[in-house]
Amino acid sequence: MTARRFPLGSELLDLQHGVISRRQALECGISEDVIRVRLRNGRWQPLAAGVYATFSGDPPRLALVWAGLLAAGSGAAVSHQTAAELYQLGRRPARAIHVTVPGERQVRRGAGGARRARTAAGPGWPSRGQDVPPLIVHRSAWIAQARHPVLLPPRTRIEETVADLTQCAATLDEAFGWISQACGSRLCTVGMIRGALERRKKLRYRAELLGALGDVADGVLSPLEYRYVHGVERPHGLPTARRQVMVTLAGQRRYLDNLYQDYRLVVELDGAAAHPVDERWRDIHRDNSLEVLRLRTLRYGWSDVTGRRCAVAAEVASILAQHGWPGPVRRCSPGCLANLHDHGQKVGLCVRN
Repeated sequence: MTARRFPLGSELLDLQHGVISRRQALECGISEDVIRVRLRNGRWQPLAAGVYATFSGDPPRLALVWAGLLAAGSGAAVSHQTAAELYQLGRRPARAIHVTVPGERQVRRGAGGARRARTAAGPGWPSRGQDVPPLIVHRSAWIAQARHPVLLPPRTRIEETVADLTQCAATLDEAFGWISQACGSRLCTVGMIRGALERRKKLRYRAELLGALGDVADGVLSPLEYRYVHGVERPHGLPTARRQVMVTLAGQRRYLDNLYQDYRLVVELDGAAAHPVDERWRDIHRDNSLEVLRLRTLRYGWSDVTGRRCAVAAEVASILAQHGWPGPVRRCSPGCLANLHDHGQKVGLCVRN
Protein backbone atom coordinates (compact mmCIF):
# COMPACT_ATOMS: atom_id res chain seq x y z
CA MET A 1 0.00 0.00 0.00
CA THR A 2 1.10 3.60 -0.50
CA ALA A 3 0.03 6.90 0.99
CA ARG A 4 -1.76 7.76 -2.25
CA ARG A 5 -4.43 5.15 -1.55
CA PHE A 6 -5.33 6.84 1.73
CA PRO A 7 -6.75 10.38 1.61
CA LEU A 8 -5.70 11.00 5.21
CA GLY A 9 -2.11 10.12 4.32
CA SER A 10 -2.10 12.47 1.33
CA GLU A 11 -3.51 15.36 3.35
CA LEU A 12 -0.99 14.71 6.09
CA LEU A 13 1.91 14.76 3.65
CA ASP A 14 0.68 18.03 2.18
CA LEU A 15 0.48 19.58 5.63
CA GLN A 16 3.89 18.25 6.68
CA HIS A 17 5.73 19.13 3.47
CA GLY A 18 6.21 15.50 2.49
CA VAL A 19 7.50 14.32 5.88
CA ILE A 20 5.89 11.54 7.88
CA SER A 21 6.72 9.51 10.96
CA ARG A 22 6.63 5.73 11.12
CA ARG A 23 3.71 5.87 13.54
CA GLN A 24 1.74 8.16 11.25
CA ALA A 25 2.46 5.97 8.22
CA LEU A 26 1.21 2.88 10.04
CA GLU A 27 -1.92 4.73 11.17
CA CYS A 28 -2.55 5.69 7.53
CA GLY A 29 -2.45 2.00 6.55
CA ILE A 30 1.09 1.88 5.14
CA SER A 31 2.65 -1.40 6.21
CA GLU A 32 6.14 -1.95 7.60
CA ASP A 33 7.03 -3.86 4.43
CA VAL A 34 6.03 -0.95 2.18
CA ILE A 35 8.05 1.45 4.35
CA ARG A 36 11.13 -0.78 4.06
CA VAL A 37 10.75 -1.13 0.29
CA ARG A 38 10.39 2.59 -0.24
CA LEU A 39 13.42 3.29 1.90
CA ARG A 40 15.44 0.62 0.10
CA ASN A 41 14.63 1.83 -3.41
CA GLY A 42 15.24 5.49 -2.47
CA ARG A 43 11.70 6.76 -2.97
CA TRP A 44 11.69 7.62 0.72
CA GLN A 45 14.66 8.75 2.79
CA PRO A 46 15.20 8.79 6.55
CA LEU A 47 15.48 12.22 8.14
CA ALA A 48 15.55 11.04 11.74
CA ALA A 49 14.86 7.88 13.71
CA GLY A 50 11.38 6.85 12.56
CA VAL A 51 10.90 10.02 10.47
CA TYR A 52 10.99 9.97 6.67
CA ALA A 53 10.88 12.28 3.69
CA THR A 54 8.59 10.78 1.07
CA PHE A 55 10.72 12.18 -1.76
CA SER A 56 14.31 12.03 -2.97
CA GLY A 57 16.77 14.90 -3.05
CA ASP A 58 17.68 17.47 -0.45
CA PRO A 59 14.77 18.31 1.87
CA PRO A 60 13.71 21.97 1.97
CA ARG A 61 13.85 23.94 5.21
CA LEU A 62 10.21 23.37 6.19
CA ALA A 63 10.60 19.63 5.67
CA LEU A 64 13.51 19.64 8.12
CA VAL A 65 11.45 21.67 10.59
CA TRP A 66 8.68 19.09 10.42
CA ALA A 67 11.23 16.33 10.82
CA GLY A 68 12.52 17.98 13.97
CA LEU A 69 9.01 18.23 15.38
CA LEU A 70 8.22 14.60 14.65
CA ALA A 71 11.57 13.45 16.05
CA ALA A 72 10.90 15.37 19.28
CA GLY A 73 7.60 13.53 19.77
CA SER A 74 4.05 14.41 20.77
CA GLY A 75 3.37 17.84 22.19
CA ALA A 76 6.41 19.41 20.56
CA ALA A 77 6.26 22.90 19.07
CA VAL A 78 8.72 24.94 17.04
CA SER A 79 10.18 27.63 19.31
CA HIS A 80 12.88 30.24 19.81
CA GLN A 81 14.80 31.28 16.67
CA THR A 82 12.99 28.80 14.44
CA ALA A 83 9.56 30.07 15.51
CA ALA A 84 10.85 33.60 14.84
CA GLU A 85 11.86 32.42 11.37
CA LEU A 86 8.33 31.13 10.72
CA TYR A 87 6.89 34.47 11.86
CA GLN A 88 9.43 36.26 9.64
CA LEU A 89 10.82 37.98 12.70
CA GLY A 90 14.50 38.87 12.49
CA ARG A 91 16.78 39.30 9.52
CA ARG A 92 18.99 36.21 9.63
CA PRO A 93 17.41 32.85 10.58
CA ALA A 94 19.44 30.57 12.81
CA ARG A 95 20.74 27.41 11.15
CA ALA A 96 19.74 25.14 14.05
CA ILE A 97 16.15 23.95 14.42
CA HIS A 98 14.65 24.74 17.84
CA VAL A 99 11.68 22.87 19.28
CA THR A 100 10.20 22.76 22.77
CA VAL A 101 8.64 19.68 24.39
CA PRO A 102 6.59 19.26 27.59
CA GLY A 103 8.83 19.46 30.61
CA GLU A 104 7.38 16.41 32.35
CA ARG A 105 8.39 13.87 29.71
CA GLN A 106 11.72 12.60 28.54
CA VAL A 107 12.79 12.90 24.92
CA ARG A 108 14.36 9.75 23.55
CA ARG A 109 18.08 9.73 23.10
CA GLY A 110 19.10 11.11 19.74
CA ALA A 111 16.16 13.50 19.38
CA GLY A 112 17.75 16.13 21.59
CA GLY A 113 16.42 16.92 25.01
CA ALA A 114 17.83 16.89 28.48
CA ARG A 115 17.14 18.85 31.62
CA ARG A 116 18.19 21.87 29.58
CA ALA A 117 18.22 22.65 25.89
CA ARG A 118 20.90 20.72 24.03
CA THR A 119 21.89 19.78 20.52
CA ALA A 120 20.67 16.41 19.37
CA ALA A 121 23.27 13.72 18.74
CA GLY A 122 23.40 10.07 17.87
CA PRO A 123 21.15 8.08 15.54
CA GLY A 124 17.93 9.95 16.30
CA TRP A 125 18.61 13.01 14.16
CA PRO A 126 19.82 13.19 10.54
CA SER A 127 23.28 11.90 9.76
CA ARG A 128 23.04 12.64 6.04
CA GLY A 129 26.01 14.96 6.04
CA GLN A 130 27.49 18.11 7.47
CA ASP A 131 24.84 20.33 5.87
CA VAL A 132 22.07 19.00 8.11
CA PRO A 133 21.22 21.63 10.77
CA PRO A 134 21.42 20.60 14.42
CA LEU A 135 18.22 19.99 16.37
CA ILE A 136 18.00 21.78 19.71
CA VAL A 137 15.24 20.61 22.05
CA HIS A 138 14.05 22.76 24.96
CA ARG A 139 11.79 21.63 27.79
CA SER A 140 8.98 23.67 29.29
CA ALA A 141 6.05 22.94 31.58
CA TRP A 142 4.25 25.88 29.89
CA ILE A 143 4.45 24.62 26.30
CA ALA A 144 0.80 23.51 26.07
CA GLN A 145 -0.34 27.06 26.88
CA ALA A 146 2.45 28.71 24.89
CA ARG A 147 1.66 26.78 21.71
CA HIS A 148 -0.34 28.57 19.04
CA PRO A 149 -3.76 26.89 18.68
CA VAL A 150 -3.97 26.73 14.87
CA LEU A 151 -0.78 27.65 13.00
CA LEU A 152 1.26 24.96 11.24
CA PRO A 153 3.93 23.84 11.73
CA PRO A 154 2.95 23.90 15.43
CA ARG A 155 4.85 26.75 17.07
CA THR A 156 4.89 28.91 20.15
CA ARG A 157 2.73 32.04 20.07
CA ILE A 158 4.53 35.14 18.85
CA GLU A 159 4.61 36.76 22.30
CA GLU A 160 5.95 33.56 23.89
CA THR A 161 8.53 33.31 21.11
CA VAL A 162 9.72 36.84 21.83
CA ALA A 163 9.88 36.10 25.56
CA ASP A 164 11.96 32.97 24.86
CA LEU A 165 14.33 34.94 22.66
CA THR A 166 14.90 37.60 25.31
CA GLN A 167 16.03 34.87 27.69
CA CYS A 168 18.61 33.36 25.34
CA ALA A 169 19.90 36.77 24.18
CA ALA A 170 23.57 37.42 24.94
CA THR A 171 22.97 41.05 25.94
CA LEU A 172 20.18 43.35 27.02
CA ASP A 173 20.53 45.18 23.70
CA GLU A 174 19.85 41.94 21.84
CA ALA A 175 16.90 41.12 24.10
CA PHE A 176 15.42 44.58 23.54
CA GLY A 177 16.01 44.15 19.81
CA TRP A 178 13.65 41.16 19.67
CA ILE A 179 10.92 43.12 21.47
CA SER A 180 11.29 46.20 19.31
CA GLN A 181 11.34 44.18 16.08
CA ALA A 182 8.18 42.27 17.02
CA CYS A 183 6.28 45.43 17.95
CA GLY A 184 7.75 47.52 15.14
CA SER A 185 6.65 44.98 12.55
CA ARG A 186 3.21 44.81 14.23
CA LEU A 187 3.43 41.08 14.84
CA CYS A 188 2.31 41.65 18.41
CA THR A 189 1.65 44.39 20.93
CA VAL A 190 3.46 45.64 24.00
CA GLY A 191 0.62 44.26 26.13
CA MET A 192 0.99 40.77 24.67
CA ILE A 193 4.73 40.69 25.39
CA ARG A 194 4.25 42.14 28.85
CA GLY A 195 1.81 39.34 29.68
CA ALA A 196 4.23 36.68 28.41
CA LEU A 197 7.09 38.12 30.47
CA GLU A 198 5.06 38.58 33.64
CA ARG A 199 3.84 34.96 33.55
CA ARG A 200 7.41 33.70 33.96
CA LYS A 201 8.64 33.08 37.48
CA LYS A 202 12.26 33.27 36.42
CA LEU A 203 13.10 36.09 34.05
CA ARG A 204 16.52 37.51 33.27
CA TYR A 205 16.55 41.31 32.77
CA ARG A 206 13.08 41.45 34.35
CA ALA A 207 13.16 45.08 35.51
CA GLU A 208 14.93 46.29 32.38
CA LEU A 209 12.65 44.50 29.94
CA LEU A 210 9.41 45.48 31.66
CA GLY A 211 10.66 49.05 31.82
CA ALA A 212 11.72 48.98 28.17
CA LEU A 213 8.19 48.01 27.12
CA GLY A 214 7.10 51.51 28.07
CA ASP A 215 9.78 52.91 25.75
CA VAL A 216 8.55 50.69 22.91
CA ALA A 217 5.00 51.90 23.51
CA ASP A 218 6.35 55.46 23.13
CA GLY A 219 7.96 54.61 19.78
CA VAL A 220 11.47 53.43 20.68
CA LEU A 221 11.87 50.72 18.06
CA SER A 222 15.54 49.74 17.99
CA PRO A 223 18.41 49.06 20.43
CA LEU A 224 20.12 52.22 19.16
CA GLU A 225 17.05 54.33 19.95
CA TYR A 226 16.92 52.69 23.39
CA ARG A 227 20.56 53.61 23.95
CA TYR A 228 19.86 57.19 22.90
CA VAL A 229 16.98 57.53 25.36
CA HIS A 230 18.80 55.87 28.27
CA GLY A 231 22.34 57.06 27.52
CA VAL A 232 21.87 60.54 26.07
CA GLU A 233 18.45 62.05 26.61
CA ARG A 234 17.39 61.05 30.12
CA PRO A 235 20.75 61.01 31.98
CA HIS A 236 21.53 64.53 30.74
CA GLY A 237 18.11 65.99 31.49
CA LEU A 238 17.21 66.78 27.90
CA PRO A 239 13.53 67.30 27.09
CA THR A 240 11.59 64.23 25.99
CA ALA A 241 11.32 63.92 22.23
CA ARG A 242 8.35 62.57 20.34
CA ARG A 243 9.23 59.21 18.75
CA GLN A 244 8.41 57.95 15.26
CA VAL A 245 6.57 61.07 14.18
CA MET A 246 5.10 60.86 10.69
CA VAL A 247 5.61 63.76 8.31
CA THR A 248 4.74 64.08 4.62
CA LEU A 249 7.37 65.45 2.27
CA ALA A 250 6.84 65.69 -1.50
CA GLY A 251 3.87 63.35 -1.17
CA GLN A 252 5.86 60.68 0.69
CA ARG A 253 5.51 59.63 4.30
CA ARG A 254 8.55 59.65 6.51
CA TYR A 255 8.97 58.78 10.18
CA LEU A 256 11.26 60.87 12.35
CA ASP A 257 13.12 58.98 15.08
CA ASN A 258 13.13 61.83 17.60
CA LEU A 259 11.35 65.14 17.16
CA TYR A 260 11.84 67.98 19.65
CA GLN A 261 8.87 69.79 18.22
CA ASP A 262 8.95 72.90 20.39
CA TYR A 263 12.59 73.46 19.44
CA ARG A 264 12.42 72.54 15.73
CA LEU A 265 15.04 69.79 16.07
CA VAL A 266 15.11 66.25 14.67
CA VAL A 267 17.58 63.62 15.89
CA GLU A 268 17.92 60.70 13.48
CA LEU A 269 19.62 57.47 14.52
CA ASP A 270 21.22 54.96 12.20
CA GLY A 271 22.65 51.65 13.44
CA ALA A 272 24.34 50.66 10.18
CA ALA A 273 28.12 50.89 10.19
CA ALA A 274 28.31 51.92 6.56
CA HIS A 275 26.00 52.82 3.70
CA PRO A 276 26.14 52.46 -0.06
CA VAL A 277 26.62 55.81 -1.72
CA ASP A 278 23.02 55.99 -2.96
CA GLU A 279 21.63 55.42 0.55
CA ARG A 280 23.96 58.05 1.98
CA TRP A 281 22.75 60.60 -0.55
CA ARG A 282 19.15 59.62 0.17
CA ASP A 283 19.72 60.47 3.85
CA ILE A 284 21.23 63.82 2.86
CA HIS A 285 18.28 64.59 0.62
CA ARG A 286 15.86 63.72 3.41
CA ASP A 287 17.71 65.94 5.87
CA ASN A 288 17.68 68.78 3.37
CA SER A 289 13.97 68.33 2.73
CA LEU A 290 13.24 68.82 6.44
CA GLU A 291 14.52 72.36 6.07
CA VAL A 292 11.30 73.03 4.17
CA LEU A 293 9.51 72.40 7.46
CA ARG A 294 12.15 74.54 9.24
CA LEU A 295 13.40 71.46 11.11
CA ARG A 296 17.10 71.13 11.80
CA THR A 297 18.52 67.61 11.71
CA LEU A 298 21.28 65.92 13.70
CA ARG A 299 22.21 62.38 12.71
CA TYR A 300 24.08 59.87 14.90
CA GLY A 301 25.24 56.28 14.65
CA TRP A 302 25.95 53.51 17.13
CA SER A 303 29.49 54.67 17.96
CA ASP A 304 28.22 58.18 18.70
CA VAL A 305 25.44 57.11 21.04
CA THR A 306 27.52 54.49 22.86
CA GLY A 307 31.01 56.01 22.79
CA ARG A 308 30.31 59.76 22.65
CA ARG A 309 27.04 60.03 24.50
CA CYS A 310 28.08 63.08 26.55
CA ALA A 311 29.28 64.85 23.40
CA VAL A 312 26.04 63.96 21.65
CA ALA A 313 24.05 65.33 24.60
CA ALA A 314 26.08 68.55 24.42
CA GLU A 315 25.47 68.95 20.71
CA VAL A 316 21.75 68.30 21.03
CA ALA A 317 21.51 70.65 24.02
CA SER A 318 23.32 73.38 22.07
CA ILE A 319 20.77 73.31 19.24
CA LEU A 320 17.88 73.11 21.71
CA ALA A 321 19.24 76.16 23.54
CA GLN A 322 19.47 78.10 20.29
CA HIS A 323 15.74 77.50 19.86
CA GLY A 324 14.73 78.50 23.37
CA TRP A 325 15.28 75.50 25.61
CA PRO A 326 16.26 76.87 29.05
CA GLY A 327 18.12 73.77 30.22
CA PRO A 328 19.97 72.95 32.29
CA VAL A 329 22.01 70.00 31.04
CA ARG A 330 22.78 67.50 33.78
CA ARG A 331 26.07 65.69 34.29
CA CYS A 332 25.60 61.94 33.90
CA SER A 333 28.88 61.17 35.72
CA PRO A 334 31.74 63.01 37.47
CA GLY A 335 33.69 63.23 34.22
CA CYS A 336 30.79 64.38 32.05
CA LEU A 337 31.40 67.61 30.10
CA ALA A 338 27.87 68.01 28.79
CA ASN A 339 26.74 70.54 31.41
CA LEU A 340 29.17 73.42 30.79
CA HIS A 341 27.33 76.69 31.29
CA ASP A 342 28.21 78.10 27.88
CA HIS A 343 26.48 76.04 25.17
CA GLY A 344 28.91 77.29 22.56
CA GLN A 345 31.94 76.13 24.56
CA LYS A 346 30.22 72.86 25.37
CA VAL A 347 30.10 71.64 21.81
CA GLY A 348 33.73 72.38 21.10
CA LEU A 349 35.06 70.79 24.25
CA CYS A 350 32.98 67.63 24.05
CA VAL A 351 33.72 67.02 20.38
CA ARG A 352 37.48 67.31 20.89
CA ASN A 353 37.32 64.83 23.75
